[in-house]
Amino acid sequence: MTSIPDPVEGPGASPAVPGAPPPQLVRSPLSDGEWHRLHPLTPLLRGGLFLIVVIGIVFANLRDRLVFIFLPWLAPDIEDEVGEWEGAGGDPIDFIIANNLYVLAGLAVLAALIVLVAVFYTSWRFHTFRITDDDVEVRSGILFRTQRRAPLDRVQGVNLTRPMIARLLGMAKLEVVGAGADANVKLEYLSTANAEAVRADILRLASGRRLSAAGPAGALAPPRAGRVATLSQTVGREITGLIEGPEAPVTELESVVHIPVGRLVASHILSMSTLGLLFAIVAIVIGVSQGVTWLLFGFVPAIIGFGAYWVRSIVRSLRYAIAPTPDGVRITFGLFTTITEIVPPGRVHAVEVTQPIMWRPAGWWTVRINRLTGRSAADGSTDQFTTALPVGTAADVERVLRLLQPGLPDDERALVVQEGMFGPGETDTFTNTPRRAWWIRPLSYRRNGFRLTPDALLMRRGIVWRKLVILPLARLQSIGLYQGPLDRASRVTNVRAHVVAGPVSPFLAAVDRDSALALFDGVARGSVRAAFTDRTHRWAQEETSAPEPADLVRGAESAPAGASESAASGTGEDRT
Repeated sequence: MTSIPDPVEGPGASPAVPGAPPPQLVRSPLSDGEWHRLHPLTPLLRGGLFLIVVIGIVFANLRDRLVFIFLPWLAPDIEDEVGEWEGAGGDPIDFIIANNLYVLAGLAVLAALIVLVAVFYTSWRFHTFRITDDDVEVRSGILFRTQRRAPLDRVQGVNLTRPMIARLLGMAKLEVVGAGADANVKLEYLSTANAEAVRADILRLASGRRLSAAGPAGALAPPRAGRVATLSQTVGREITGLIEGPEAPVTELESVVHIPVGRLVASHILSMSTLGLLFAIVAIVIGVSQGVTWLLFGFVPAIIGFGAYWVRSIVRSLRYAIAPTPDGVRITFGLFTTITEIVPPGRVHAVEVTQPIMWRPAGWWTVRINRLTGRSAADGSTDQFTTALPVGTAADVERVLRLLQPGLPDDERALVVQEGMFGPGETDTFTNTPRRAWWIRPLSYRRNGFRLTPDALLMRRGIVWRKLVILPLARLQSIGLYQGPLDRASRVTNVRAHVVAGPVSPFLAAVDRDSALALFDGVARGSVRAAFTDRTHRWAQEETSAPEPADLVRGAESAPAGASESAASGTGEDRT
């Protein structure tokens, strides 16, 4: 086993530390390239709450016994029941009571607690992190050591999560989103001030910002007061924050979208799941009235679970805010557990604007995105990082698209709203399903179509659920054409774009074959152009003396189609 030196705990930054970030680019004393430990109260949140739950379960199960032992006058009739318990035998509690081993049992419990506390403390001592100019690195483990790194040039976002108990203690969990499955690096927990400063440092280093663009270094922690006084002030401030909002001032305070609570609740009521719930309730009432009582026991737990999920979804969407920052789009949501994520430029791989049929009279839409979350597919919390707008009007959608796709010109953005969301109208620039293939999409063939712009591919489909998919060409992985025997008879084909996994499905059926082939070649050339001109991996870095994108694009366009397709960086094309 390799010995690892004890981490440095001091707040100062030594400029001689190899790999340390430039002092002009960092604000937090934790971003100095040295190894640091997490907040001292981290074991309480990671392990202490578990002990509290276990103790609560034990006390709940031994409630009658504890009353008989310590407060027998409060339940004089319980003595006979305790006698039956002791006579039954085989229960460790009965053995302790019968042999008067209270002191020994208490010492055993105390020893177990001491061992657990020692394990938690040792785990905290060995859990360290550091931030260098290239990556964020975390080491953990006592017997089996784990070391993880998140390269800054592959950072997909930085999330700041504040569970309710952690908020009251002035703590937050920082999560650096990586570019792979289960690739995130978590710092849980830091003080709220340190977490916000470290998040800003990580984004600043990932942006490629030069030293001359950075301000003066140094916003260190304020002078320390007494720990008890500091904790009491923090709890009071965070209780106020539950009402007024938790976030510290940022570059853009005002959210571009405001969602009234009434609209949020109504959007959950006007959903297909609510109709299913009403149907189940009616079925239960009718069944019970006819004597089929098993419906009551079979469906009631499911209804209660759905109601809890319904309420949790509403609470999680409260305090929604979306605003621009110098380092990307800042999205905040959650009432009790507050989550703030910053999505840097170029990290959105697909955008979908959807309108269920029950929302159509109110004119509401929702916006979802595909992005790398760094989480495994089995993680149920992934969905909350893919909703950019829970419910909003068309004007709200236009504001959100302005943040998610800033490269779209204003005229193209207006076209997205007019033709992509509400279309087709009297004038339609989309290439739609030909009339001869109406039987493949009998209801939506007039709306089913695509449009290719210099920067994005638009896919429009659906009549019951209106959907518009926006695919930035710079993020497109590949595009495929698929044709079955019935499609071949109608001279149409299916188009599927390949992007990172997520809720957005970039698929379009019944596209005219010749139009699809032209789209195939257009996407190949557009992907080459977008790949050469894209600079979002280092969004604040100044231009260097690299080859001119226009020259490379002209060379790609003058090459044969097959050559340009194979030259697309990270872009492959298939024809089936």
